[in-house]
Amino acid sequence: MRAANVLHLGIKELRGLLRDPMLLVLIVYAFTAAIYTASKAMPETLNRAPIAIVDEDRSAVSTRIAGAFYPPYFLAPALISQQEMDSRMNAGLDTFALDIPPNFQRDLLAGRAPALQLNIDATRMSQAFTGGGYVQSIVSGEISEFLAGHRSEAVLPVTLDLRARFNPELNKGWFGAISDVITSITMLSIVLTGAALIREREHGTIEHLLVMPVTAFEIMVSKVWSMGLIVLAASAFCLVFVVEGLLAVPVNGSLLLFLAGAALDIFAMTCLGIFLATIAGSMPQFGLLLMMVLMPLQLLSGGVTPRESMPDIIQFIMLAAPNTHFVMLAQAVLFRGAGFDVVWPQLAAMFLIGAALFVFSLNHFRNFLR
Repeated sequence: MRAANVLHLGIKELRGLLRDPMLLVLIVYAFTAAIYTASKAMPETLNRAPIAIVDEDRSAVSTRIAGAFYPPYFLAPALISQQEMDSRMNAGLDTFALDIPPNFQRDLLAGRAPALQLNIDATRMSQAFTGGGYVQSIVSGEISEFLAGHRSEAVLPVTLDLRARFNPELNKGWFGAISDVITSITMLSIVLTGAALIREREHGTIEHLLVMPVTAFEIMVSKVWSMGLIVLAASAFCLVFVVEGLLAVPVNGSLLLFLAGAALDIFAMTCLGIFLATIAGSMPQFGLLLMMVLMPLQLLSGGVTPRESMPDIIQFIMLAAPNTHFVMLAQAVLFRGAGFDVVWPQLAAMFLIGAALFVFSLNHFRNFLR
């Protein structure tokens, strides 16, 4: 292998990428707007849900109930009439509509057990699923305190002294930002190398390479280092300026150790992207193959749901995927501040898997050139 050939072929790949505006937009979006939106949309619990209250009683207890709904779980309640309730829900303005009937406080003090009506827009599943329980808990608490005449806390015989490590605010957005960085690294490593090879086939420049004094090994290595460098630089920029800067997510571990793990994952995934491109006849076929490969890799690697919640056979099979080890490394380094002595098994596993994928993809790439 001539290093000069690899260098010049890699520079050619970088120039080709600069002439592809759609891929450039994808890179920028994946490491900026996609990370930001994933972090802000991560909480799946009740968050700023719109609620309206029909107060037909106008009593002290109904006023207490209306004042008990506030951010971050709910927006400030909109006080509406009964005639407006259905029209507002039909228009999608309210997720919850609570109707307090007339004489509610009088019946409550008389022990008649009056009922409240709660209407829920069930098309908003993420909020409707848990929102009903929140509303019931809040209303029950306010009524109990009203009847008791004072606010009190239940005294338990044993209390837990909770200490949340690594994420003391229990902010799910922190987890969403890091997880989406891992997802973008894996996705773009496959997409960029596969698109680079298919672009050369569609433009006819692959035939030019075949008549030049370069080998298949040199061509493949040039695609791997050039596209890998782009993804690695974009991920470093994202961590520093988007995750730590814009989103204010603390990174506990070494950025260099994370980038070392990212480089090994990128090496393995770029090899996989070349393999997929050799068996795909066109860019649409490559996109379909990408869906079949990328979705299982992302969903079963532990980045979306913990691996421990999956069947044992799935956990065992996914150990052959490099991004499974990368997720374990990234979470250990960025969340828990782990060092090399903790994550070296993941680094070794990604190196071995990447080497195996490189040899496997190189053989297919040689057959593809023939």
